[in-house]
Amino acid sequence: MIKHKFFQNKKIWIVPVMELIIGCILIVLLLNYVSRNDMRNKKEKANANAMTYSERIAEDINSGITITNCMKQIIISEDGRCDKFSKIAQNLMDDSIQSIQLAPNGIVTEIYPERGNEAGKINLLSDRSRGAYVHYGKKHDVIVFQGPFGLKQGGKGIAVRNPVYIARNGKKEFWGFTIAIIRVPDIFSNSMKALENFGYQCRLLKTTAPWSRKYVDVYHSEENLTQPVSNQFTIAGNTWKLQVMPEKGWGNKRMLLFLLCGGSIVLLLLIGLTVAVMVLEERRKYLRVLTEMDSLTRIYNRNGFDRKIDQLIADRADMHFVIAELDIDNFKSINDMYGHAAGDQALKSLVADLQKHFPKNAVIARNGGDEFCLLLPNQTCESIHDKFKEFTRSEKKFYHKGEVHSFTISLGYAQYPQQAKNYDVLMHCADAALYEVKLRGKQGCAAYKDGFRQIRKQLGFGFMDVSKNLPGAFLIYKADPDDDELLFANHEMLHLCGCKDMDEFFAYTKQKFCNLINKQEQTEVEESIWKQINANGGQENDYVKFSLVRKDGTQVTVFDHGRIVENIYYGRVFYVLLLNEKQIHLHYDKKSECHI
Repeated sequence: MIKHKFFQNKKIWIVPVMELIIGCILIVLLLNYVSRNDMRNKKEKANANAMTYSERIAEDINSGITITNCMKQIIISEDGRCDKFSKIAQNLMDDSIQSIQLAPNGIVTEIYPERGNEAGKINLLSDRSRGAYVHYGKKHDVIVFQGPFGLKQGGKGIAVRNPVYIARNGKKEFWGFTIAIIRVPDIFSNSMKALENFGYQCRLLKTTAPWSRKYVDVYHSEENLTQPVSNQFTIAGNTWKLQVMPEKGWGNKRMLLFLLCGGSIVLLLLIGLTVAVMVLEERRKYLRVLTEMDSLTRIYNRNGFDRKIDQLIADRADMHFVIAELDIDNFKSINDMYGHAAGDQALKSLVADLQKHFPKNAVIARNGGDEFCLLLPNQTCESIHDKFKEFTRSEKKFYHKGEVHSFTISLGYAQYPQQAKNYDVLMHCADAALYEVKLRGKQGCAAYKDGFRQIRKQLGFGFMDVSKNLPGAFLIYKADPDDDELLFANHEMLHLCGCKDMDEFFAYTKQKFCNLINKQEQTEVEESIWKQINANGGQENDYVKFSLVRKDGTQVTVFDHGRIVENIYYGRVFYVLLLNEKQIHLHYDKKSECHI
């Protein structure tokens, strides 16, 4: 039985929930990728700027070294003298130089400008804070930097001490130092401002001494630097380090927020679209169920049954199965006597019996009215025969006003693909088998055989009801001189021939009308029939008397009254009424006239 609870299927929400989880993971991964990529790009750019401005800062600092080199060359060229020191120093001064000094033998004797810098005239070699630096410079003949340190005039400065050696008598003799006190960060302020204008925070460090690995700040931006990139460079044997980072940090919160909002909106739209599609699909399935489900019995209707079989054949073309058609005998009488509500109860009761009696993989459908279809996978006519026989013979009942009423069913069945490789043909075969059951007295089952005719059973049922109540023996056979196949005989005809059922009747006549006639009379009787029929273009009745051979071999004289009828299934057929001559003489004083 088909059940459908719209929106109660929890599986419909699995995909949206999975989309939400996967979408959130993808958004996080995207944000992480974008953030890392953006940081990498920023660091590459910051590294490039650090290298560029390290060179510029080195050039700025070298300008202070250049001053000491100029003074050094003058002293060497004048053999240790510098008579015009003040004038030369004045020309070398600029805003980033605090003072220029000379220190022969390590003792500062000349300072420009002297005013305000008088305290600088000291013996550097013996000075506690300066001695180590000048001794190192003297020993290794290298420029040494000391600082930064506070200046009395304000600000900070770095001392650049350049050792001077003069060649005398073929030997290098230590003369002293040329010194420049450079103001920081004034000397490299242009480079630092340029970096800050580009949106960077900066920090410049130098080693505390040429022999030390410790660094001291020379310049620092107002904000603390987080994970800065750095570039080291060397000036006259002294190590310097420039650190830079973006003023707003390495991350781009605005871009990440935009991506987060955009990704969330796209994800929500995708989830909404998915939910909408799945709801529409669920609705489509629900509507399809409605079109394929019988509202009364809650089983498949014919549309659903057809689709199920098409799907079964498409999926397993090599499988075999049995299809049955069945209906309630005299169902119209149930409706007429007890009402349609009782008829509905009978239909529901039959469906319940079908579901109980047959396996769960059986497909049950209501074909319309009181007709039902049944599909049994992996079954044959032989394997299911006993099951059908048991089912049709078991008691069927329904309740009406508290009372139990019984009813019977008829069932016909056919096998795929042995009896039909086409579904429509197979259904007609099952239909023909059901018709045979109806013709033979109802309440029973029959498998399709090649001799069965595929006739719409609704016509057969009505005909059966009429023919069994005719006042005489009645039969139908083909109106073909070469093929007079018997198609039907009513109960009176069976009784007249001494047969208990249709199978026995067809067996002893070999399903031929001529086999009912005494052999000596066959030719004469058949010629008389066709002569009468052909007398008026086939529109006349025929009247004939002959000796009918019964199953036990005895004979009885009968009057035959026949007429040709056009049938949409068989073409031209004879409808024949046979009357026993003895019975006629018992009821009539005058013999009936017959044409022989």
